[in-house]
Amino acid sequence: MAPKSKLSKIRNIGIIAHIDAGKTTVSERILYYTGKSYKMGEVHDGEAVMDWMPQEQERGITIMSAVTSCEWNQHEIHLIDTPGHVDFTMEVERSLRVLDGAVVVFCAVGGVEPQSETVWHQADKYAVPKLAFINKMDRVGANYWGTIDMMRERFHSIPLAVQIPLGMEERFSGVIDLVCRKAFRWNDQNLGVSYDVSDVPEELRDDMEQHREKMIETLAEVDDDVATRYLEGEDLTEKELVEAIRKATLSLQVVPVLCGTALRNKGIQPVLDAVVHYLPSPEDVPPVKGHHPVTGEEEFRLSSEKEPLAALAFKVMMDEGRKLTFVRIYAGFLQVNEEVYNVVKRKKEKLSRILKMHANKRERIDRASAGDIIAVMGLKETTTGDTLCDEAHPIVLEKIEFYEPVISQAIEAKTPADQEKLTVALAKLLEEDPTLRVKYDDDTAQTIISGMGELHLEVVLDRLIREFNTHVNVGRPRVVYRETIQKRVEVEGRFERELGDKKHFGHVRLILEPLERGHGIEIIWNVDKTMIPEEYRGLVEGGIHESASSGVVGGYPVVDVRVTVAGGSIREGESTPMGYKVAASTAFKDGCDSADPVLLEPIMMVDIVTPADFMGDVIGDINARHGEVQSITQKGAISEIRCRVPLKSLFGYSTDLRSATQGRAVFSMQFLAYDKG
Repeated sequence: MAPKSKLSKIRNIGIIAHIDAGKTTVSERILYYTGKSYKMGEVHDGEAVMDWMPQEQERGITIMSAVTSCEWNQHEIHLIDTPGHVDFTMEVERSLRVLDGAVVVFCAVGGVEPQSETVWHQADKYAVPKLAFINKMDRVGANYWGTIDMMRERFHSIPLAVQIPLGMEERFSGVIDLVCRKAFRWNDQNLGVSYDVSDVPEELRDDMEQHREKMIETLAEVDDDVATRYLEGEDLTEKELVEAIRKATLSLQVVPVLCGTALRNKGIQPVLDAVVHYLPSPEDVPPVKGHHPVTGEEEFRLSSEKEPLAALAFKVMMDEGRKLTFVRIYAGFLQVNEEVYNVVKRKKEKLSRILKMHANKRERIDRASAGDIIAVMGLKETTTGDTLCDEAHPIVLEKIEFYEPVISQAIEAKTPADQEKLTVALAKLLEEDPTLRVKYDDDTAQTIISGMGELHLEVVLDRLIREFNTHVNVGRPRVVYRETIQKRVEVEGRFERELGDKKHFGHVRLILEPLERGHGIEIIWNVDKTMIPEEYRGLVEGGIHESASSGVVGGYPVVDVRVTVAGGSIREGESTPMGYKVAASTAFKDGCDSADPVLLEPIMMVDIVTPADFMGDVIGDINARHGEVQSITQKGAISEIRCRVPLKSLFGYSTDLRSATQGRAVFSMQFLAYDKG
């Protein structure tokens, strides 16, 4: 079989959604119906195949993205089930970076929920074509068309209904496929493995034709061939419609929408058909882009095993003390016991094993090629975001951007033996989790861990105890602040000192100005080379960045400052690299001190969904926490409140919200910006 036809039969997809929309249940059904699992795991029983960590089984949520492969209609599907909780949004981000397509799951009752907006925009950022599956159609309050309207409203995409439901709520029994004009009804006796395909009942035909017409109209707006045929009154065949929908989906113009209820085993097989019909193979996506590590020129690699190797390590996992590196191969191939070149670390590494993953089970293979998502062993130096390539044809693929932590907690080992274990355990967790930060505080002899939220840190602490048998005392969670300045200042830094028998001299003049939020540290050079020689410039910048890592108000990192290097001087025979670095560092520190420094705190965007009866209490509580309500949306008897709230006011909020609303309100939050409190 030629590589081209092999590649065209691969689908690399992710299942993404808001927490509790049913992603993992959809994944479990896919594995069951494709013959990959012989038993259906249920999330609520703690038996889902994809949620294999003890922390996931207890909480009934996904924490780590799990990779698996299965087959459907002679196609190989590599599937990643991702978390829905905002604290683990990095898992979604790095999965989308290496995927070609995504199935976005929505709850038919909740509609477009806050976190589903986040994952949708993450998929848009990487230009990933999407299918939408509206789940939980059997639930009271399910609203298929209402959810589609919300999608149209909230996203810059056109939802294309390719199915309509047969019945709603407890009467939901199946779907009508608008492409092939057939009704699908599932058999409850055998867990939905078999289903009947029949002609659409007489009383529903007009309704079907009406929606089919609408579907073709929508396609005609984005496809000239369909428009011509439609205007001439011709009917399109099933094959032509599938091709037109595929073309529009791949060009990100439409999102095909399907529906069902995963928990009741209805509607999953058509989703698998849609993945094969409408989502891209590795051949359909544009060539992967990168740059040459030496010349900096843009480089491309086609998705073919005949091209030089280009692969991205997108996740590291510790498994019984051994390091597993998850890799997406974009071009070329990998073979066991061969060397690969890590272009970022400039090191050669040897592959000892290549594994095809099925959640936490695996199958050994000798070779993997373009389009595959696999795990490898033997890569000692490789970390998340590194590129593996052929040394003779180097390429650096775009790195994965990581989020900054917003919350920290002090921990200390209970005994000296625990201290040793703690150091080893944290080093392993840091390799796995790029959003975790660890800092040792000399003054208090405590280790400070920082992460994306309370649940994130809770899971880290749980893993320290269970996996690494390390016992720690834990402090209260604390907010991670930033610092900035509020006015423009000019400042000079001069360093003159004799160390040993050598004189060191450095002199710089800096202008510090406040920047808008979210701009970090910006350095501009506005100085003649005769004042500060070219070779010292990197050291001046290094001194500024070093000084900015610990501010003058509370020792937090300084952000949103423009530093203009406006002057300086040299002394023949005395100017040294160290002199300029220290001079720049001192000048920056002094400048911050006199520029009206201020603390910035993390502000969260909080989305609360509450029964309308409790809306007044919820808003009153948000105001008491110094929050600002941004919008209130009524959805029948439910209100959705979006507000900005300082993170420090949100500790323990879930308990307070539950008691204020008799346990009926839910909320989710995500980091919005650093700002003055």
